[in-house]
Amino acid sequence: MARRLMFVQLKTGFDIDRGPSWIGWVDFNKSWKTARFHGRELRRFQRFDANFYDIATDETFWLSGPKRDRKDLRYGPGAPVVDDDAKGAYEAFLESAPLPGREDG
Repeated sequence: MARRLMFVQLKTGFDIDRGPSWIGWVDFNKSWKTARFHGRELRRFQRFDANFYDIATDETFWLSGPKRDRKDLRYGPGAPVVDDDAKGAYEAFLESAPLPGREDG
């Protein structure tokens, strides 16, 4: 499985960009169609506001690479929660290091 540092936001049940969000490690399968995050199995699909759904609960999520300017939330206030095990990699990324697993682009 490929592991990436990602921005993850819960979309189901919240107005645009008002759901809880995290910066954390996401494990993807070989085809990149299935992701594991916080014990959830997420499958890829496409809607205007979500690109993954939880196969157990049908909740929808937005997953993307984190942004150096910390503007991951388009409209919502606040900031994502950074998972403890991702803090070092995220702080290095904010200081111009490449994203882990994407050093070559």
